[in-house]
Amino acid sequence: MSNILAIVGRPNVGKSTLFNRLTESRDAIVKEVSGVTRDRIYGKGEWNGYQFSVIDTGGYATVKEDIFEGEIRKQVELAIQEATVIVFMVDVMTGIVEMDEVVAQLLRKSKKPVMIVANKVDNTDRVGMSSEFYSFGLGEVYDMSATNGSGTGELLDDAVKYFDKNDESIREEDYLPRFAIVGRPNVGKSSMVNAFTGQERNIVTDISGTTRDSIHTRYKAFGFDFLMIDTAGIRKKAKVTEDIEYYSVLRSVRTIENADVCLFLIDAGEGLQKQDLSIYYMIEKNSKGVVVLVNKWDLVEKDHNTMLEYEKNLREQLAPFNDVPIIFTSTITKQRIHKALETAMRVHENRTRKIATSKLNDVMLDIINATPPPAIKGKYIKIKYVQQLPTHSPAFAIFCNLPQYVPESYKRFLENRLREQFDFEGVPVKIFFRKK
Repeated sequence: MSNILAIVGRPNVGKSTLFNRLTESRDAIVKEVSGVTRDRIYGKGEWNGYQFSVIDTGGYATVKEDIFEGEIRKQVELAIQEATVIVFMVDVMTGIVEMDEVVAQLLRKSKKPVMIVANKVDNTDRVGMSSEFYSFGLGEVYDMSATNGSGTGELLDDAVKYFDKNDESIREEDYLPRFAIVGRPNVGKSSMVNAFTGQERNIVTDISGTTRDSIHTRYKAFGFDFLMIDTAGIRKKAKVTEDIEYYSVLRSVRTIENADVCLFLIDAGEGLQKQDLSIYYMIEKNSKGVVVLVNKWDLVEKDHNTMLEYEKNLREQLAPFNDVPIIFTSTITKQRIHKALETAMRVHENRTRKIATSKLNDVMLDIINATPPPAIKGKYIKIKYVQQLPTHSPAFAIFCNLPQYVPESYKRFLENRLREQFDFEGVPVKIFFRKK
């Protein structure tokens, strides 16, 4: 059993602040309004030699009912089921309110170890105000300030007693491939995660901007083992109006930077938009692997030629980097979603492929000798040898006598030959000419 600590409670008691402190990150968006966190978010913590997962959840609410509240409750209940130990967070300034009683009742039914945290004990005047929370009958109450960190040590000292010190599942995640699901708002990213996992891992609505944080899910089934990251939809800067969305977009950009492969979703009905291309160029600029998923394909009227025409047009729009796998998917019918995972794994292998220098030169020098670079101003370029650089993504140094005279067209020619010979489909390839 994994070591999992879940933080639950009503909205706006400081759960995300505590999550960020325990994980030593800023992964959860924090703002003084309720309902900022919607899906459950995972992070990693460590204390006294114990490693554990931390789950931040949306505020559990039953009084206010909107399109998200029912889904948020489901996410909280799933987190409670997963948890080894539950941190029930309450606000010492407001005392017990009706929603706290509802959460307490849910936790009593869970039969899991519960630790009550009375948050916002920010000064000595508030010490002792938490005694009323013992009336829940759930055990020890811990005075804490998630903002300045006081009280977290005592909480963690007792929490780790429920954990297995030899749990390896947390360490394993550091070495897993990271697949980010990216795209504009409302193209089906969260639905895709739910379709892959076969469970309602992320909240899905027709409202763009439903997902706010970058949400990690470990996928281990059918021979696959990787981390899948759902991201908030990335919109044009001019259309980002509220600061919550600004930080959501910022996290999505950071997720692309930290991913190995991006599953890039576009809406089949809308086609490739200008903002889609901006995201695509961001993936290429960061040298990430990419699989293009044309989602909502079930909604497109088609004949025997529709897919071929669509793919041809799409590749023209994605040029010059269009050596990418394109898969037509549907999260409703689950059409080709397994193929999407297989392809992502193959692209990850392409991105991490290392080619021996001897083999690289045997192949590429023959091609270069058959089609040498053009002479510029009567100067002839002589290429000596080729070497792969020790980088995270494919990059090659080509040593020659006059690197400054190699035209861009010849660089593209060599890149295309490298792709043909060694299969770098879905991966940006960088070529550097250096003086020998």
